[in-house]
Amino acid sequence: MRIFWQSFVDASVNAPYMARLSEYLNAIAAPGTSVHVEGISPPDREFGRLAELRCAIQAIDNGIAAEQGGFDAFVMGHFQDPGLYELRSALDIPVIGTGEATLLAASQLGRRLGLVTLDPVFEVWHYEQAERYGLGGRIAHVVGLGCKPEDFAAAFAGDQEAQARMIRDFVACARPLLERGADVVIPAGVLPGLLIGREHGLKIDHAPVVNCAAVALKNAEMWVQLRRLNGTEPSRGPSFSRASALAREDFRALLACNTQLCREPSPAVETKNGAA
Repeated sequence: MRIFWQSFVDASVNAPYMARLSEYLNAIAAPGTSVHVEGISPPDREFGRLAELRCAIQAIDNGIAAEQGGFDAFVMGHFQDPGLYELRSALDIPVIGTGEATLLAASQLGRRLGLVTLDPVFEVWHYEQAERYGLGGRIAHVVGLGCKPEDFAAAFAGDQEAQARMIRDFVACARPLLERGADVVIPAGVLPGLLIGREHGLKIDHAPVVNCAAVALKNAEMWVQLRRLNGTEPSRGPSFSRASALAREDFRALLACNTQLCREPSPAVETKNGAA
């Protein structure tokens, strides 16, 4: 089984994280399963809706290429799941959203879910996510760590003190969620999810902390196996009506055109005095 994992960070700028993520996913994968981790450049560096849309477009293009390249499943390894439904409509192979898979799994562990996201800008996004997945009434609260991907670099590079400090910060940030009624804590991002991945059985008081990276990978393996076992696929009715070959070709042509334009030097802009 070959799984394509789409991260929204830059592979060179965040090399320690990407290496740690690839190592971790392949270590916990089922026998015979390999996970390819792909980054995005430029990454999701300016948190907000426009950046999410840009990265989603690149991820969809990579997903179409991944299916053509023989991968068995695609994981949107970005908790916010931008472009998830569009990509699911474009591919035959299973398409897993880390956020969707984790929220649904966490809802089996407790009634009230608390989310710790990277940055406060994502708080409203997660409430919208929960509503989209039918879990809006199950969210107790969402809080932001106020971190950027590079803040995790030292911990992922092997600095044990940095990792311990970030886990303490995560727990301190999550504790008020329990005061708001949460009985399950979700790191709403693969970065914090991977950070707590080595903390076996991590709980904050009575609340289990769900490792979203592990959940997304195991969800992908499950759907590949179920597809092979009995042919189960998404509904091709109104929810995820299959995109036509022409629609996929037009989408990829647009991306290819824009990529080529980016590579070509921009025409000089003449100023008032004639200088470029």
